[in-house]
Amino acid sequence: MNGKKIPPYLLVIVGGTGDLARRKLLPAIWKLRERHLSEFRLIGSGSGKQHNDETYRDFVARSIEEQGVDLRESGDSFDWCYYQSVGSGTTAEFKALADRVLQIEKETGLPGNRVFYLAVPPAVFPNAIKNLGEVGLNKSAGEIKLVVEKPFGQDLKSARELNILVHQYFEESQIYRIDHYLGKETVQNVLAFRFSNAMFESQWNRDRIQRVEITVAETVGAEHRAGYYDHVGALRDMIQNHLTQLLTLTAMEVPTAIDADSVRHEKVKVLRAVSPLSPENVVFGQYTRGAVGGREVEGYSEEERVAKDSQTETYVALKLNISNWRWQGVPFILRTGKRMFKAITEVAITFNSPPVSIFRQFSINEIQPNKLVMTLQPNEGFDLSFKVKEPGDVYRLSSQRLHFQYSEVFGRVPDAYETLLFDILKGDQTLFVRSDEVEASWELYTPLLSRKFPVHKYASGTWGPTEAEQLLDGSKWTTI
Repeated sequence: MNGKKIPPYLLVIVGGTGDLARRKLLPAIWKLRERHLSEFRLIGSGSGKQHNDETYRDFVARSIEEQGVDLRESGDSFDWCYYQSVGSGTTAEFKALADRVLQIEKETGLPGNRVFYLAVPPAVFPNAIKNLGEVGLNKSAGEIKLVVEKPFGQDLKSARELNILVHQYFEESQIYRIDHYLGKETVQNVLAFRFSNAMFESQWNRDRIQRVEITVAETVGAEHRAGYYDHVGALRDMIQNHLTQLLTLTAMEVPTAIDADSVRHEKVKVLRAVSPLSPENVVFGQYTRGAVGGREVEGYSEEERVAKDSQTETYVALKLNISNWRWQGVPFILRTGKRMFKAITEVAITFNSPPVSIFRQFSINEIQPNKLVMTLQPNEGFDLSFKVKEPGDVYRLSSQRLHFQYSEVFGRVPDAYETLLFDILKGDQTLFVRSDEVEASWELYTPLLSRKFPVHKYASGTWGPTEAEQLLDGSKWTTI
């Protein structure tokens, strides 16, 4: 982020009392105000009538304090926050929201710049989008922006229908489809790492790289999301968005510039180059009872609001191939799961071994290929492994590593939502997903949704079902 001040805005969070708003959006908004990067007002809009302006300001303050912020010295009265109920979401109730927007803009002298953030369940998106347009909130003398959380659609058909609906009321330049993974500083640094360091970009191809593993592992279970999750599963919840975004950033060609159109063009080209997924390259799993971090946890089918015979996958591993000049023949292996051994997000690059080895006297473990591991969370950083000779008369190889960690150099890394909200306000769409990218992603995965894959059981606190190892062709996972 730079320190350039941006015009004043009115932010409207539809779902302003929900879990996402409380845990992520409200603390991020407050941090942006504290940094004096923009003068803006906030309307929290929810279905209930339990709040008025005063009680909602208390809610906002508590949300920020829950994130460990001491507000006693800030002197913030939160008079920049308002509340407006939309009840059951009828057009008349959205008309009341529109009247409140106009009232606040008039009273505070705001120029009509508005951001509408849909922090609501995906099933509510169509009704909210339609009503915002029908009551005229998509038009003003200022700039209008619409933010839609993932998942954008449940398959290719629904994604296309949602794109058609949203384009009835908003231009593509006004739409910000948000995937919070793209707001992480370390995800953005995948581009910086590749394209500002010629020594790595020159190795970033099928001639030098053996395989790429992208892992997003969680230690949490479905828990409070179980009712929703049991109708979605890991393929929709994680693979189609988070892991696919990491895939496109890792595999994309060099863009002509680091701007929204250039970067998003290259990401779409990656998705269109992916060969259709073969069923034998897809493994589903579901966690059972086990121990995570020394604590006994229940299995997925034992979670509240989950059917006892549920076949919903909580783990997916798949191998795909990108059929272009750079990557032909290099497997990209994506895996994600809940209740795994540890929580980690990383991209691991395994380089090819030397074409001829002069170290035939050493065991295979001593001559493993070089690896580059980009850790995106936690302990964000990079590790590059290489071989050296150990001191002594006996010729013995040892694997060492070059190590960099962001926190050791830069201190606090901004929260992803803080980064993305700032980009929304300044109108930078680089880190947001375009309509054709959404559809290209769903086009890739939708054929898998209609197939019945075996759902292999794995104990909580492990790295998933052993059946996934078949995707490695005899190798081992980088992170185990």
